[in-house]
Amino acid sequence: MKAPSIPADEPTRLETLRSLNLLDTGAEERFDRLTRLARRLFAVPIAMVTLVDANRQWFKSCMGMSATQTSRDISFCGHAILDDDILTVPDALLDERFHDNPLVTDDPGIRFYAGCPLSAAGGCKLGTLCLIDMQPRQFGADDRALLRDLASMAEHELAALQLATTDELTQLSNRRGFAALAQHTLDVCKRLGKPATLLFFDMDGFKAVNDRFGHAEGDRALVAFAAELRRALRDSDVIGRLGGDEFVALLTGTDATASAHALARLRTGVATHNRRAARGYGIEFSVGAIAFDPARHGDVAALLGAADAAMYANKAVRKARRH
Repeated sequence: MKAPSIPADEPTRLETLRSLNLLDTGAEERFDRLTRLARRLFAVPIAMVTLVDANRQWFKSCMGMSATQTSRDISFCGHAILDDDILTVPDALLDERFHDNPLVTDDPGIRFYAGCPLSAAGGCKLGTLCLIDMQPRQFGADDRALLRDLASMAEHELAALQLATTDELTQLSNRRGFAALAQHTLDVCKRLGKPATLLFFDMDGFKAVNDRFGHAEGDRALVAFAAELRRALRDSDVIGRLGGDEFVALLTGTDATASAHALARLRTGVATHNRRAARGYGIEFSVGAIAFDPARHGDVAALLGAADAAMYANKAVRKARRH
């Protein structure tokens, strides 16, 4: 048996998947309708919409089998997301990757598999729409075209969810997307005993930029600040725009010293941007930093509330210094 390789974009792929807040959710008609249709059109006993998580494949919709997930290292779909094309296995017993796979040798006894990868906006492959049979079978060009059509319908549903969790202007997570991803991250930090710090940002004088230069310029400032956040922070940090001129970032595995270094990088980046852009104003911000304490912060909402209060305290200090 050959375990599936890890995609090159795995960190981004997992961040995108988790921001959708789909894992471990209940059945939804929009996905069940597609698997029922696939099962009927292809006359297969099992059709599924799968999502490939870090260590498992989880079934958002599964028609014909009672299981809700399997380990990623034995999954067929873990292989399918490595390519753009449909993965077909006419007879698993004759395929060196799967012939001794427990899903083949034991229940459910897979012999045929066809899986079309499901991509999110940006190209990350989150899972598959797949077909399974306990008998070997061939899969022709017409079959592949039909499976792609059904997979495209599933991708449209995923895209709708992604739009609901992404801020259109900055392409950061919006409030809903950040809350889902940050809660998952905090749960992991709590389980592993890892530190985390939440940074809550508010852009100073943003209303004046809108009033003096117009909303298009205000939007340009928001996009520029989002870009500086991305540059200053790591790919593993969760960054979001809550709305208006409020931004947040959850830094994992980060203590107070490391958070201070990240903020120093951000201030340097923003100052450099202000000099180069020369837009007639400078981007400035207040920030509140709160270390995650599982005993005090029961969920991400509690941590956000504490960081918001710390940000307003910082804003008051900065305002007093200016006067």
